[in-house]
Amino acid sequence: MKLHGIHVPHKKNTAKQPPVRLAPPQTVAIPMSMHIGRPAKPLVKRGDEVKVGTKIGEADGYISAPVHASVSGKVQKIDEITIMNGAKVPCIVIESDGLQTPDETITPPEVHDLSSFIDAVKNSGSVGLGGAGFPTFVKFVTKDLSVFQEVVINAAECEPYITSDTRTMLDRGDAVFRGIEALKKYLGVKKFIIGIENNKPEAIAAMQQRAAKTEGVQVHVLPAMYPQGGEKVLVYNTTGKIIPKGGLPLDVGVIVINVTTLAFIAEYLETGKPLVEKCVTVDGSAVKEPKNVIAPIGMSISDVLEAAGGTKSEPAKVLYGGPMMGIAVPSLDSPILKNTNAIVAMDAKEAKPPKTTPCISCGACINHCPLRLDPRGIARAYKLGSAEDLEKLCVDLCMECGCCSYICPAHRPLVQTNKLAKAVLRNYQNAKKEGKS
Repeated sequence: MKLHGIHVPHKKNTAKQPPVRLAPPQTVAIPMSMHIGRPAKPLVKRGDEVKVGTKIGEADGYISAPVHASVSGKVQKIDEITIMNGAKVPCIVIESDGLQTPDETITPPEVHDLSSFIDAVKNSGSVGLGGAGFPTFVKFVTKDLSVFQEVVINAAECEPYITSDTRTMLDRGDAVFRGIEALKKYLGVKKFIIGIENNKPEAIAAMQQRAAKTEGVQVHVLPAMYPQGGEKVLVYNTTGKIIPKGGLPLDVGVIVINVTTLAFIAEYLETGKPLVEKCVTVDGSAVKEPKNVIAPIGMSISDVLEAAGGTKSEPAKVLYGGPMMGIAVPSLDSPILKNTNAIVAMDAKEAKPPKTTPCISCGACINHCPLRLDPRGIARAYKLGSAEDLEKLCVDLCMECGCCSYICPAHRPLVQTNKLAKAVLRNYQNAKKEGKS
């Protein structure tokens, strides 16, 4: 099986820039949903005093994650915010006192076995920091440790612009390897593979230097071909294993964890400080001084852009993440989230979509799809409203990487159509389960 992809401009303008810590803003707005699964349940009310690391949201269900205050100060209000999927969730607005006083209850967790390790990771508020936002602790839950055969550390960072994971490897490399030792100890895994694209020579050298001194760790240098960081793609290109349709990496004995998530886990085990801040790449054609910053979670994008040096032109589009899989923000008041690895602000020229023309049946979308799907056929089935054909075409396998739209010479919005088609298929499958179809 050969996995395909595309070559995109790297634009790693900030790779050599260590992150700058931003001062706390006047207010932060911290959503209770910054993860896949159920939103956290607010634990505070208007007027409550909080400190950095105070738990302000409790995980409300198995697939959920707690939320902590990123600044010290007073709860101004409990509001509602519209998140990326269009849902409205509670949001806690905190007025900062500017002191960044840590919560006095913060202490390193007591960890002595797998169960207490999982509890610690859950209590830390950790989610996938590469963008996915899946609660990290869930990946480690098992009744049989033998299922954990190898860990693939996702350091590919294949999107244009983003360098926050690169800075983790260069600035917090020791923490990455302390995280590896923790997984060895509590999960019993002996084999670790760090997957890095070959356009990051300094990060590769830093990881190789440490790996040479650490048993069971290898650095797998990958071609710089998007989307190397996609879970299925990364697992295949580093291990040769194929994740089955509808399956998870664990189905083939693999745990995939983002490199920054791993470094955070190591630091939490040592300090007990929960996830309250994030290294974010600030870049794009509208940004005056591209850089990496460390921002409190809940800080508004407008405050981040201003603190990072401002813009040189009016942003026409601003993304959470990179230009391939990033999500356009509805407002510059939108906050930095746990899984925000970049803010890309585009000027009018960069943001302007190209003119769409009819399909010329060239097959480029099929040839470059990493999973060899047929976006052209999916678009036809979607237009006809044929959920049965969408099922046969396996549209639910689409990872929404955007390769098809990027490579299409007719500039057709194929990935957007795939997203809509997946919703049609879900509704059809749910109706079948309920006996309505």
